[in-house]
Amino acid sequence: MAMEVRLNGEIRTLVRAKTILGLLEEIGCHPQTVIVEHNGIALRRSEWPEALLQPNDQIEVVRVVAGG
Repeated sequence: MAMEVRLNGEIRTLVRAKTILGLLEEIGCHPQTVIVEHNGIALRRSEWPEALLQPNDQIEVVRVVAGG
């Protein structure tokens, strides 16, 4: 069942994702390159598989870039 969430400020319809990890897989984002905030709370990578999504959740995915 599809659900709408707000991803990085934009409404996004998710088709398969039920968790934060599933969301990252659905949008094609490599988990080792991002940090995630779910409804205002920064999550550890270990929490992503259990962090369940609900309609209208607010999710921020930020790509980590190293450089000098």
